[in-house]
Amino acid sequence: MKLHRPAVSVYTVPTDAPEADGTLAWAATTLVICEVSTDGTTGTGWTYGPAAVGDFLHSFLGPLVEGRSALDIPAVHDAMCRSVRNAGRPGIASCAISALDIALWDLKARLLELPLARLLGTARETVPVYGSGGFTTYHDTHLAAQLNGWVHGQHIPRVKIKIGEGWGRAVTRDLARVHAARQVIGTDAELYVDANGAYTRKQAVRVGHALAEHGVGWFEEPVSSDDLTGLRLVRDALVCDVTAGEYGYDLPYFARMIAAGAVDCLQIDATRCGGLTEFLRAAALAHAHGLEVSTHCAPHVHAAAAATIPNLRHIEWFHDHVRIEDMFFDGALDPTGGVVRPLSGHGLTLRTEEVEEYRVA
Repeated sequence: MKLHRPAVSVYTVPTDAPEADGTLAWAATTLVICEVSTDGTTGTGWTYGPAAVGDFLHSFLGPLVEGRSALDIPAVHDAMCRSVRNAGRPGIASCAISALDIALWDLKARLLELPLARLLGTARETVPVYGSGGFTTYHDTHLAAQLNGWVHGQHIPRVKIKIGEGWGRAVTRDLARVHAARQVIGTDAELYVDANGAYTRKQAVRVGHALAEHGVGWFEEPVSSDDLTGLRLVRDALVCDVTAGEYGYDLPYFARMIAAGAVDCLQIDATRCGGLTEFLRAAALAHAHGLEVSTHCAPHVHAAAAATIPNLRHIEWFHDHVRIEDMFFDGALDPTGGVVRPLSGHGLTLRTEEVEEYRVA
């Protein structure tokens, strides 16, 4: 079963409201889709990133994988990683590798007529999720409606909002929004925050102590994820869990973060780190060091693989990507009750004609 050259498409979808976190603002999200086929069967993978990811997939990786075995994913993955030595692994190249690797696993599951979770081997029947959004651009009413929908509407017992507005220059508003979030969700639901690296080290510690008063148990990227020493210092100073890892583009990145003692829970993004192949390796590395893992964004990419991980904490039910994946694919999961059940079915199917209006390449 030899692989055909992958088909690549790129779509840009406007957000449903202005969105920003502590260090970035955006008005649209770009989705790069890779479809790889053999013997009349097609697998689908995707990543979120610039259109240049699609160009790299089409011109660089496509010819490389054409004609290789559809079942020997480790060999294809290794060939892709070796090929980008001079192009550079982090960023565009790694996102492209990720999308193609995800498509290969989807293809293999379909060829063998197994749900992907069953192909990989399951550790759990259900996968916990947490609602994620709460952008700094949301007014109080919008924030309350989103949180209320997750906690009281869909009964998701854990939610996350963005803080660190303006590179940490609006701490008073950050804390006011955290207080408002706690008022909406009540005392029983877990409350998380994500600063996207907006604070300085000492500032993050001061904010973290204030967050404890509102029962915040998860402080994501209190300082830059490149500042491993800073993450460790903040982690040691606070009661809440400090987390990071979403910008990991290869396995050595996660090894350095773990070795530095920088996090209490390691975040991994299969759409960036090298696909499901590298995702599972990173999860095993964390397990060897006594750490749980949580997935970053793209929930429908991660759900099946997450069911195979014994040290999984949860997956991120990220507003932008949930909205897009619901629009673009048949077979989307339902998080009602705070979990998804990815053990049946054969992945998602792209609604090609319905989403053509968003296609840019």
